[in-house]
Amino acid sequence: MSTGSGSPVRVTGIHLYPLKSAAAFSVQEAAVDRIGLSGDRRWMLVDDEGRALTQREVPRLARVHAVPASGGTLEVVALGMPALAIPVPSPAVEPVPTRVHARVARGLPAGDAAAEWFSEFLETRCRLLYLPSELAIPVAPPWGGASDRTAFTDGFPVLLIGESSLEELNRRLARPVPMDRFRPNLVVAGSGPFEEDDWNEVRIGGLRFRAVKPCPRCVVTTVDQLTGVPDPSGEPLATLAGFRKRDGKVWFGMNLLSEVAGPIRLGDPVQVVSRRGAPAA
Repeated sequence: MSTGSGSPVRVTGIHLYPLKSAAAFSVQEAAVDRIGLSGDRRWMLVDDEGRALTQREVPRLARVHAVPASGGTLEVVALGMPALAIPVPSPAVEPVPTRVHARVARGLPAGDAAAEWFSEFLETRCRLLYLPSELAIPVAPPWGGASDRTAFTDGFPVLLIGESSLEELNRRLARPVPMDRFRPNLVVAGSGPFEEDDWNEVRIGGLRFRAVKPCPRCVVTTVDQLTGVPDPSGEPLATLAGFRKRDGKVWFGMNLLSEVAGPIRLGDPVQVVSRRGAPAA
């Protein structure tokens, strides 16, 4: 299975972010459900006003490692902090309102111990929320249909980036950056630079996805994901803006909506079913 480049396209990276804006958790296989990769961004920190906290506001979040454990428990570690196991809140807990950018959502508060741990490490008052599937957030129209939902993402369930797109960007940079700056869920090899921009529908392994909207990028791309320190030069966003800016935004990667549930694995073939403006294959 290949794209117009003639090379076979395959999955080379699968990444979860159990806690929104914390470090990536890379896996060899993941389950896809109705709101994205299972376990991806089901937890989120909020400030006193209930607004999402991300690396935009608190770059140190990159240094928090959050890993899902048995029973849905979230295990978090960070340098200088004791490890903490956070159980999934009881369904009896009253949901509280929150905002993920412009979108209104609700989540279950995870309790005082988690709030104190994160407030101490991040040096800012915050609390942790959990998103059960029944509180999944509608995907904004016109990109999402009536049944499309997502977790505590910026807007869409799955983000895909081609390795060659990063290679093309790095060719223009004085200091290359790793893929983790762009926080994708799926990384693929074998497609041409920015070829994913033109995809309309793709099949990955046995699963079908709609490629609905390129991803606008922000200052999080300037944050070193190992240190949690932003690059004062504004790279790679500054260079990316020089050749990928359109409608006042800088674009890199493609957002996907899943059509069916099932597994996705490293090495899975990627088939472009249709391209924008072209008939389905």
